[in-house]
Amino acid sequence: MNIEVSFPELLLHALRIDKKAFQRQVLIYTLGKLYEEGRISGGLAAGILGCDRWEFYQLLSDHGFYVIDYPEDELEEEAKEI
Repeated sequence: MNIEVSFPELLLHALRIDKKAFQRQVLIYTLGKLYEEGRISGGLAAGILGCDRWEFYQLLSDHGFYVIDYPEDELEEEAKEI
């Protein structure tokens, strides 16, 4: 099953991007947000995108998503050890 979402073609012109590249970008942002919220795994997202997990993590990083999400107390503990 596929789900379709419609965007006005005007958006493609404004972004100066072709339809296929825009579709991929929307998919990356959607999967990135779901992964960041802990709702899907990196493996599932990578499979949907047709890449491996490391490529998916690189895409996340390239698009401003957090690949590793430490709880605040663990982050502070890690910072003390550096």
